[in-house]
Amino acid sequence: MKLLTYEFESRQRLGVLVEGGVIDLTAHNDPAFRSMQDLVEGGEAALQRARAVAAAVANPTPADSVRWLSPLPVPAQMRDCLSFETHLKNSFAASVRLATKDAPDPQVAYDAVMASGRGGPPDVWYKQPIYYKANRFACAGHDADVVWPGYSNLMDFELEFACVIGRPGRDIAKDQAASHIFGYTIFNDFSARDAQSAEMSGMLGPAKGKDFDGGNILGPVIVTADEMTDPYKLTMRARVNGETWCEGSSSTMHWRFPDLIEHISRGETLHPGEVICSGTVGWGCGLEHLRFLNHGDVVELDVEGIGTLRNRVIRGDLPH
Repeated sequence: MKLLTYEFESRQRLGVLVEGGVIDLTAHNDPAFRSMQDLVEGGEAALQRARAVAAAVANPTPADSVRWLSPLPVPAQMRDCLSFETHLKNSFAASVRLATKDAPDPQVAYDAVMASGRGGPPDVWYKQPIYYKANRFACAGHDADVVWPGYSNLMDFELEFACVIGRPGRDIAKDQAASHIFGYTIFNDFSARDAQSAEMSGMLGPAKGKDFDGGNILGPVIVTADEMTDPYKLTMRARVNGETWCEGSSSTMHWRFPDLIEHISRGETLHPGEVICSGTVGWGCGLEHLRFLNHGDVVELDVEGIGTLRNRVIRGDLPH
């Protein structure tokens, strides 16, 4: 199933996306249909009831008449990982380009940094998954406008996908990890690159470069795990104003979700409704191209089998 959270007639609802539109699960008197979190916690039994409802309803609501929300409006937890080596290498190189652009000879300065070894991934990345905890209260959904924070002038997107945890667990073995996944969705990790660059020198991780209202975009749906034949053979595309900036594949993940789940759950319980994001696919952000977003740009992210996640970026201090 393709599950979504949406607003219709001023009420938040849980639904199933089908070919003819959206089927309202909330209208049915089932505690598991009160929210996506309730459905996730309800497990396979709740999913079976949702499938039965979806099969029985003949007149779904047109999808273009609802306001899409983040499928999980407030996830139980959010972690964003660094799983794609190409993205990591490209981002290090691009950051060095930006840092050396005002040098007397930018190319000489760039070459010196790269030759020093400071312009590549750290050794630890090859030894274990790396992640940070994102702001779970800053989520928005498909077609939402992203209002850029006034402290940033370098607006960027990031093409990622994510898994949603369905079953709790601690010290989960890699070969058992897939059974803990409820489903998959797309993640657009909007990033204030100038703020991120400044704060990362503090050696603690991203903060205001990532954490601003509506900057974590999930959606448009969660595809249940049973419908995802192979999450590691998915075409991933990013477009800005209709121009393709990236075409990649989930097959290039160095650390896959079972690796991430095994690592994250070491000595730590994972709970239903937690979101684990893949990190950015190679060439899947503006930084890697040294191109950034402008006021009014529309970003569309496609992940095969999930759909298209679309958002417009606007500056809060400019006319919309």
